[in-house]
Amino acid sequence: MNSLVKQTWAGLRVIIAMTVLLGLIYPFAVWAIGRIPGLESNAEGSVVTQNGQAVGSSLIGIDPVAADPAHDPWFHNRPSALSKDALGPGDPSTSGASNKGPFNEDLVKTITERKDAIAKRENVAPAQVPADAVTASGSGLDPSISVAYADLQIPRVAKNTGLSEDKVRELVEANTTGAGIGVPGVNVLLLNLAAHSAAPGAH
Repeated sequence: MNSLVKQTWAGLRVIIAMTVLLGLIYPFAVWAIGRIPGLESNAEGSVVTQNGQAVGSSLIGIDPVAADPAHDPWFHNRPSALSKDALGPGDPSTSGASNKGPFNEDLVKTITERKDAIAKRENVAPAQVPADAVTASGSGLDPSISVAYADLQIPRVAKNTGLSEDKVRELVEANTTGAGIGVPGVNVLLLNLAAHSAAPGAH
C-alpha cells in the first residue's frame, strides 16, 4: 500500500510540475518574448491598417480579385498550389506546396497555363513572364514578388488606376525591400494600398 501511495504521489507531483511549467510558465515566457520591441509586430501578425481598419497582414500574401478582370487595377501575388484555379486566389486559412517535382506533367501543365494567362493579362509574350509569377512557394502565401514581376504589371495597373507609369514605378520602388521572393522583393499588399491611395479620386 505504501508503495502505491508513493507512486501515486510521485505521479501527481509530475502532473502538477508539468502543468505549472507547460501550462503557465512556458506560455507566459513566449508571450513576454513576443512583446520585445522588434518582435511585437510579427507576434501580433504584422497587421496592416488603413483608416483605422485592418486590411491585411504584411506577412501573408492574399491575391486580390478584380471586380472586372478586363479592367484589373491590382498588382498580383505569386500563385498558390492549393488554389482551385491555376492563378488562384489561394485560401489564406491554409498553406502548403504541391510537392510535385519539376518534371511532373501536371505541374508543367499548370505552369504553362499560368504563363499563358499572365501573358494575356499583361499583354506580353509568355517568354517575358518571370519565374516567380508562375511558380508557387512552399507556403503559397508569399507577401512579396520579384521586382521583375512587379515591373511587368506596371502598365496595366497604371492604365486601370489612372496613374502614370512613372508614378506607379515610383511606388514599386518605394515598396521594394530586401525581403521577398527575390533580393529585393516587393510587398504586394503595401504596394496596392499605396497605388490606390494615390489614384485620382481616391481622396
